[in-house]
Amino acid sequence: MITIKSEREIEGMRKSGAVLAGMHRGLRDIIKPGISSWEIEEFARKYYDEHHAIAEQIGFEGYKYATCVAVNDEVAHAEPRKDLILKDGDVVKVDTVVNLDGYMSDSCWTYAVGNVSPEAKKLMDVTKKALYLGIDQAVVGNRIGDIGAAIQHYTEDENGYGDVRDLIGHGIQPTMHESPNVPNYGVAGKGLRLKAGMTITIEPMINTGTWRISVREAQDSDWQYYVTADGSLSAQYEHTLVITPDGPKILTSQDHDLDAKYL
Repeated sequence: MITIKSEREIEGMRKSGAVLAGMHRGLRDIIKPGISSWEIEEFARKYYDEHHAIAEQIGFEGYKYATCVAVNDEVAHAEPRKDLILKDGDVVKVDTVVNLDGYMSDSCWTYAVGNVSPEAKKLMDVTKKALYLGIDQAVVGNRIGDIGAAIQHYTEDENGYGDVRDLIGHGIQPTMHESPNVPNYGVAGKGLRLKAGMTITIEPMINTGTWRISVREAQDSDWQYYVTADGSLSAQYEHTLVITPDGPKILTSQDHDLDAKYL
């Protein structure tokens, strides 16, 4: 079932999103060569505690952590690890879901560790632009397929990258995974019609190589996460947004200048 959110619910999600965005902004000063991915987890937990928020993904299907921290060819759902030391040139994705007073927000961001290669920088730039091209299609009267088609055309047809099919965006609130599914690929004009009051995530995961992904087993638990099938680099950017009569409004914005048209 897809729920249409009230103004009260949207405002609650906006406050939750502000906490999540603040955590991501803080990571800009934390992520550097020589830290472990576990230090990202510690920072997020401390930040949420200080802002009276809960890391919603702790306990979800047995997951133990506030963040997913995926490095280089790791696509998504990787655990933070004390023995994974970030090095110059790494590409790090940090994905997390916040619950503030019962209101959810979800966002992933990709960070360059030190000086990354031109290949990595281009991948990050293309993936971030793909996110905003998808958001531009999240308007009343459009269909789910319009979002995915815009992302797929830009990443695959224009840039020759792999647009991951197996992991997708979703509705959000009152739980972190709600209907509808929001693929990062698709056919324009197809799928569910978008209505004002829907809250969704858009989250392109883009690889420099194939779009196909594989499962990898975590070393110290029975958790599984995803990597590119060919070992290529992967990037991801994700926002939570609400569809309104005035266009999409981002609820997890980190940069008011960048997102001015969506606020």
